[in-house]
Formats: sequence, structure tokens, C-alpha cells
Amino acid sequence: MHDSKKLIKIQYKSFLIRFAIASIIFQTSVFVFPNDLGSETTKQPSMDTVRKGVVQIRVFSQANDPYSPWLSSNISGSTGTGFLIGKNRILTNAHVVSNAKFIEGQRHNQTEWFQLKTVFVAHDCDLAILEADSSSFYQDSYDFTIGSIPELGSPIDIIGYPIGGSKISISRGIVSRIEQSTYAHSQVDSHLVIQVDAAINPGNSGGPALQNGEVVGVAFQAATKGENIGYIIPTKVIQHFIKDVEDGHYDGYVELGVHVQPSYSNTQRKFKKIPKDLEGVFVTSVIRGGSAEGFLRPGDFLASIDGLSIGKNGTVSYDSESRIDFVEIVDNKFAGEEIKFEVIRDGKEITVTFPAKRMTSMDFMRSKYDEPFPYFVFAGLVFQPMNRDVLESWVRTGQATGNSQFLYRFQYFPEIRETEIEDVVLYRKLSHPINSSLDYFLNMTVDSVNFKKINSLNDLKQELTNSKSKFITIRFKDLNLPLVLNREEVLAANQEIANGYHLVGKE
Repeated sequence: MHDSKKLIKIQYKSFLIRFAIASIIFQTSVFVFPNDLGSETTKQPSMDTVRKGVVQIRVFSQANDPYSPWLSSNISGSTGTGFLIGKNRILTNAHVVSNAKFIEGQRHNQTEWFQLKTVFVAHDCDLAILEADSSSFYQDSYDFTIGSIPELGSPIDIIGYPIGGSKISISRGIVSRIEQSTYAHSQVDSHLVIQVDAAINPGNSGGPALQNGEVVGVAFQAATKGENIGYIIPTKVIQHFIKDVEDGHYDGYVELGVHVQPSYSNTQRKFKKIPKDLEGVFVTSVIRGGSAEGFLRPGDFLASIDGLSIGKNGTVSYDSESRIDFVEIVDNKFAGEEIKFEVIRDGKEITVTFPAKRMTSMDFMRSKYDEPFPYFVFAGLVFQPMNRDVLESWVRTGQATGNSQFLYRFQYFPEIRETEIEDVVLYRKLSHPINSSLDYFLNMTVDSVNFKKINSLNDLKQELTNSKSKFITIRFKDLNLPLVLNREEVLAANQEIANGYHLVGKE
């Protein structure tokens, strides 16, 4: 019995010593890593606070019709989400407020709707900044903090007002992928996106994606195939947009302006004298008007950009877990900032440095919003500048012919254009006896009028309007036979066509 009591005392004393050591270790770890323990409880705002910063948005919009550009669509209503980011600014998606005629917003527990106005819009990255007209809208509000890009596999909360109810909704998902992808709103611009396995439904667009109380993205689109696959705009794109508008104007993204080819082929690498252990990509073409014009050449081997090695597949290391397309490095720059490449040209290693710049010749490839489609009607022939909306309208209507040239020039216009500012297309006709035999020329690209080169719709309008010739000849690219019109007959028919199709005062 005496030995047992002694043993118990020894064990108890040993326990106290171990407990004291453990306490010291715990306290030390809290001191050394203060951000790892208890950060969520000290930093993360409550749900009541979060609600104060999220905005339900109602939009009444009216789009223009690219097929009949003198007409507008019916007024339609839609909903979206936004959130406060400070300085009375509301961040949302551009597609939420595109073609808007009237916008109003309401925060949680507010009983009235407040009129909102668009301050900045960026269709190339699907972001917009709104403001409320009334200061009462901002009473007892909360401004969100923009955080960093979340890690793969980490949880994320999507906040918004999706269809199916009028109350705020929260859906939780996991960050499953970070990559560069095309944004559906413009259908041509490619930026960084974050894929999450959370539902993003209509109405969610523009809402914040939160992690530990900070905004790590903006909900903006969902996969058309698959279940619970949504996408958010990451903070790099958000911060780029916010910084761009600091001067009171949105300038837009710069473009490198090259096509590249992976360097998987060992035979090709040997032929171009590329070192065996060096990765990179080959430049196949340099697009006119891009940042690289005059600096990079077809056949150049791009080994690195801004000190980051380019892989054989054209990617650079983004972090320890993922890689992104090397053009994403250019995507984060502003006009005038330096782009630096390590290049192998004709077997020699060189450094090529040049400034980033916008590529205005790509603007027509983006979907068009918030402005009418320009057009000119002459003898019932409808001429329009080539753009994505006209092309999509052609696909929907199925009424056009001569499409091969139309499609080709749309795809390669920045590379094959000569002096043209834009391609002008004879897109459709408003039927009248004067044009009954002219279907052959539909969807062809205008080259000249009375032998004068046409570089824009304005050029065409000036030549057709001011011509004094008895006969007007319109020549099209890749066609030897011109379209010929009698000027006096056209002048007589124009008024009939304008009245019959209600075009008076529309151009």
C-alpha cells in the first residue's frame, strides 16, 4: 500500500510537469503564429454585418438589334447582386447592368429601392462600379475588404440574391481550379478565373465570394454542362479594374498580340537550334497593332517572360500548385509598363523589351453593349461594320449567304487588314424592285466605291451620299463583278424604302 501511494505521487508529479511543458509549447505557438489561431473569430465579420454590405440590384434594360439596327428590343427586367467596396461604390458584373435604362438597389432590411447609376463599366473583364443617388442608401452599411486569391481545396462562400426568393442566400463550395479562361460576357477576352463547386444561379451574378470575411472573387458565370460548377472573377482582375479607374476613366486591358506554338517537337527544336534543356514556345505570327509588333518576330523562341520560365506548353508557374498561360503576366500590366522576354532568334540568345499597349483593332470582336449599332441604308441595301453581334445575328437568322469570306475576315481581321479601320459588310437588304437581283452580293465586304478605297462605314456613307456619277459602282473584296446602281433611280427609291420600312430619321 505504501509503495502504491508513492507511485501515485510520482505519476501525479510527472503529469503536472508534462502539462506545464505542453502549456508553454501552446503559448509559444500562439505567440509565434498569431494569425493561425483564432483569426476567423477576430477578423471574420458576422452574418449580420455581411448583410449590410450586400446589395440586391434590379435592372430594366433594352438592347439594340444588330440584324435590324434601326430597332430596339422590348424592355426586360433582371436581377443581380453587388457589394460595397468603400467610397460609396458598389462593385458588380458588367453583364448585370449592360444596356440598362434604369437601375435600382436595396440592402438588407431596407424598405425602399434606391436609384443607382453606372460610374464605370469594363465589358472586357465583366466588372462595373455603381453608385446610389441618395446618401440614405449607405446608412449603417458595411464595406468589404478585397483579399487575395484563395488556395486550391479551400472553402468559399458565395453571397447573393439568386432567383427563387427575395432574401439573401449563401452557398458554400470548394475552390477546385484556377486557370485562364474566356469570359462569356465579351466572348473574346481571356483572364484568370476561379472554378468552385458551388451553384451560381441567375441573380447571384456580381455577388461577393468570401473567405474569412474577405472578398476573394466576384460570382459571374456558371458552366452550361455539369452540375454545381461556377466561376468567380479573382481579386487580381478586380484590383486591376479598380486601379484602372483611379484616374476617372477606364482604359481597358493591354494585349501582347502574338500566336504561339508549343515546343514539344524535338525535330523542330533541333532545326531552330534550341538547347535541349530549355523550355518555351515558338511565335507563329505577330498581330498588327499588338504590343509585340515591331519587337517579336515569327520564328522567335520565347524562353521566359519577366524572369519567369515559360514551359513547352506555354505556361508559367503561378504558385506551388498550379500553372497559368504566360500571357496572364501581360494581362496584369497597364499601358506603358515594360514586358521583357528572353528570346532565341536565329540561334542566338537575346533580350527583347517593349511597352505594353491596348490593341484597338480587337474591339469589334467583343460583344457590343450600351450603344447602338451603326448602319447605312442605300437603295435598300443595309451596310454595317463587321462585328461579333452581326455575326451572331447571321447565325440565328440563317438568312445570309456568302458567309465564308465574312467568317474568315472576322477571325483574322487584325492580321490581314491593310488600311481598313473596319470591314464594311453588305449584311442584308430591304426588298424593293431596285435591289431585287442583288442577292449575290449579300454578306460580302466592300472594297471600293467608284474606285475609291473604303476603310470605314463613314467612308462608304460619304462616297455614296456625295457621288454625282450617273452610275455608282460598288466593288467587293475577292469579287471581279461590281454591283452597279443608277444614281437617279436610287434617289427616287430611297424615300420609298425609308417610308415603307419606317426608317425616317433612324440613321
